[in-house]
Amino acid sequence: MMEKILKIWRIRDLRRNILFVLAMLVIFRLVAHIPVPGVNAQALRELFASNQLLGMMNLLSGGGLQNFSIVMMGVAPYITSSIIFQLLGMIIPSIEEMNKEEAGRQKINMWTRWATVPLAIIQAYGMMTLLRRSSYQILGSLDILSYITIIITITAGTIFLMWIGELITEKKIGNGISLLIFAGIIAGVPQSFQQIIATYSSSQLFMILGFIIVAIVTILGVVYVTEGQRNIPVQYARQMHGGHSYGGSTTHLPLRVNMAGVIPIIFAVSILMFPSMIAQFFVTSKVAWLAAASAWVIRAIQNQWVYGIIYFTLVVAFTYFYTEVVFHPDRVAENLQKQGGFIPGIRPGKPTARYLGNIMHKITLAGAIFLGVIAILPLIMRSVTGIQALAIGGTSLLIVVSVVIETVKQIEAQMTMRQYDGY
Repeated sequence: MMEKILKIWRIRDLRRNILFVLAMLVIFRLVAHIPVPGVNAQALRELFASNQLLGMMNLLSGGGLQNFSIVMMGVAPYITSSIIFQLLGMIIPSIEEMNKEEAGRQKINMWTRWATVPLAIIQAYGMMTLLRRSSYQILGSLDILSYITIIITITAGTIFLMWIGELITEKKIGNGISLLIFAGIIAGVPQSFQQIIATYSSSQLFMILGFIIVAIVTILGVVYVTEGQRNIPVQYARQMHGGHSYGGSTTHLPLRVNMAGVIPIIFAVSILMFPSMIAQFFVTSKVAWLAAASAWVIRAIQNQWVYGIIYFTLVVAFTYFYTEVVFHPDRVAENLQKQGGFIPGIRPGKPTARYLGNIMHKITLAGAIFLGVIAILPLIMRSVTGIQALAIGGTSLLIVVSVVIETVKQIEAQMTMRQYDGY
């Protein structure tokens, strides 16, 4: 391990890129602690302690939301914009065609950046309104100018993080947006341990040891499922050109168990958050039945059992949905047929597409159940141990492990490329 780290450090360009990425992450953590003026920090902490959905939003913002910092929305608007254009690729054929070309992908990336601005404004306004109408008195009385200034500041913070994320991605040391979320999760670990130590008692020893064991097993499970894939054998027909034989090789087509990543969890949180946010607007309504219905919706979502069941169901459903978005059996079968490849025992064309679709549905079931369990793991751990300070949940572990694996692979690819350059 140390030998590999020293080898990385000796490569000048790679060392410079890693130091640049670390510097950007340090800047991000510094900015995440610059608060917006006029906020009741104690009331804000109490609100986050009582709301699971805001905790997930705080996770995606890299911890900036809980501090009500100038980057409180994090990269969530950019992620939402990216998801919108991915879904538009399914509906609009012209966008799907653009995704197949480099120039088209660059234009879609530009549109994604532009769409991030209005989304950040809308989300900042919604969050400000939600916090103002909460019963915790987080924000005092604000005039119109102060309101607009705060929204513009928060939007600028999101654009700043988007720029930092793209600078990190250009260095090819992991995905910039993922690394920002990763840094926010890791930054919350010391505080969680501090809370556990502050509230420690001898009766909690076995619970904490159990949590450590569950965390280790979860990390191993995340690595196993993230790297898990079903290899479909593919045979290429032998072809003759000018007296020479080409092809005839055997390879495999990898189908990943967790092809959707953490996107289904983000979708599920967005859907769960929507009724609660709408209900917050009407909980103080003068119409009696509307206020009662809003209060009932808020109580239902805050119920651990109701929240867990709905959350698990939505994650499983969105895993299948997003897998259908990113994996097209018809296109894969068409490409195989054009390249002279076929799956042994399966006819090319539509039979191959049906076969790949059936295989994908079966392995997606395992990935969907895994993601669902990972999503509700914090609820299970809190109900079993009773410790509220266990902030690193299954979703956090999934993001951390996935980002580490992706970053290590990109660094190894950089080292391999430089070894070939040396030859």
